[in-house]
Amino acid sequence: MQGCAVSEMAVLIDGKKMAGGILEEVKKEVAKLKGRPCLAVILVGEDPASKIYVTRKSEACREAGIEARDYRLPAETSEKELLELVDRLNKDKGVNGILVQMPMPKHINENLVTGVVSSGKDVDGLAPENIRKLGEGGAEGFAPATPLGVMEMLRRLKVRVKGKRAVVIGRSALVGRPVAAMLRNAGAEVMVCHSKTPDVGAETMKADILVVAVGKPKLVTGDMVKKGVVVIDVGTNRLPDGKLVGDVDFDSVRKKASMITPVPGGVGPMTIALLLKNVVKAYRMQGGK
Repeated sequence: MQGCAVSEMAVLIDGKKMAGGILEEVKKEVAKLKGRPCLAVILVGEDPASKIYVTRKSEACREAGIEARDYRLPAETSEKELLELVDRLNKDKGVNGILVQMPMPKHINENLVTGVVSSGKDVDGLAPENIRKLGEGGAEGFAPATPLGVMEMLRRLKVRVKGKRAVVIGRSALVGRPVAAMLRNAGAEVMVCHSKTPDVGAETMKADILVVAVGKPKLVTGDMVKKGVVVIDVGTNRLPDGKLVGDVDFDSVRKKASMITPVPGGVGPMTIALLLKNVVKAYRMQGGK
């Protein structure tokens, strides 16, 4: 199983190692292209986490041979100015992918902005056309990089998805809903849990595959899962003492899981790797060779 480290309990899924392998694959693919794919990343404001993410994305692009254009705009940038920038990038034939970093300042309508990104350049998979294609099971559009990373992780680990019971906790547009759609497209029976679900624990106990993405530290505990479950923890939470933890209580859940992602070092690195794959896909879809 690629990208795993075996513990005395569950198999620990090494997302960093797996992502490194994918980035090497992307680098080799880009080296064979006649042109150079280009990703434009827009960051509005000074959110510390977003600044780190944007820097990491740009560094990964350059390492893989992809051109990275960063547009760092002040927090007071108007919605009109942002929409005008997106429009220019949509029309720029030298730009293959556009990513607007979330979250944006409160005075900007995020849905409006992601809705005007050209579906052919929407490497974040949030444009209406790409959401529709994903729901219909089509492969010609783009899906968000984090759910893609989850599915790629399962594929490389040779986890059987077809016919299995998958439970997704969280229904965000960026992770929960798209990963549920992708699991359904792969043949799983999917249950999506959220704040209105009467008994989340009753649902998670049935899961063969459990994906958690809500941003609540240690929400899922060992008594909520069955023996042998595959656990993918997408959550990233900073505790008061500075420690980074996921949405899963790792120590108790790993005693019952067959495989589990740690936080950090699990899904996070896969997000950037799959984003770069989307950029190369966009380049080819736009006629690049």
